[in-house]
Amino acid sequence: MKKLFTSLAFLALTAGLLTASSPAQQAQARQEPPPLRLEKISERIYEVKGGSGANAGVFLGRQKTLVIDAKMSEESAMQMIEEAKKLSPNPIGAVVLTHSDGDHVNGLPALPAGIEIIAHDNTRQHLDEAFKEEKLRAYLPQTTFAEKYELKLDGETVQLLHFGPAHTNGDVVVYFPEEKVVFLGDLFFKGRDPLVHRHKNGNSFGLVKVLKAVLELDAETFLSGHADKASRGDIIELIQSLEEKQARIKGLIEEGKSLDEIKKVFNVEDRPAQPGRPRWLSLPEIIYLELTEKK
Repeated sequence: MKKLFTSLAFLALTAGLLTASSPAQQAQARQEPPPLRLEKISERIYEVKGGSGANAGVFLGRQKTLVIDAKMSEESAMQMIEEAKKLSPNPIGAVVLTHSDGDHVNGLPALPAGIEIIAHDNTRQHLDEAFKEEKLRAYLPQTTFAEKYELKLDGETVQLLHFGPAHTNGDVVVYFPEEKVVFLGDLFFKGRDPLVHRHKNGNSFGLVKVLKAVLELDAETFLSGHADKASRGDIIELIQSLEEKQARIKGLIEEGKSLDEIKKVFNVEDRPAQPGRPRWLSLPEIIYLELTEKK
């Protein structure tokens, strides 16, 4: 359902991600990023890699360009725009946000004023709570939806899909049916445990459900915020890894193991909480809490 509205630093992945932060906080935590580049995925789709923040995406329409996520800093977002202009002179027509983490949204002020920003209802709420400065509040999403929203770009339909809580409760899957390409935001990680933000109502069992729904799409290429291009096999491997951890932790709970004992089984070392930041929870702790909390 479509609703119209009138109107931070990026933390290291192992420390968790906040929704957004002030420019001063961004500068404090910023490290020298790798050079930004656009990697060709298909004739009209490019993945934006390098620069500050998570991977982003660009779709080069015949009349307008669609951007997927906005990097972590205005500088990197501007670099993304400049690189896209080298490929197409067309203006940016809209930006889709896959979720509300700062490394995906803090570059928004570099985009043209008044640009259409599209996100899930819950992502809009997260940003409304996080964007305190007037400059950021000018980039709150104007168009939001609950389950599905379709964009028409030069005759091609782009599907924006929400399958339920996973990394957050506002994750959007961006699906290009004709290109058989999917942008997953932070729903996919490779070679490490995925992040689940309980403070944004994310859920590890929901993540399994969402990834299985993604596999139902007629897609061959899967792009995400913090990994290289993935295949269907990579998605299946992540699902299996998650289900194995969930089953093992359930068994340990049934054996009477405590949370601390389960952490030791998985070699989890807690990281101290930092002022103004939610405590980072490891995937085993998240699964434990989901299995033991009262429904």
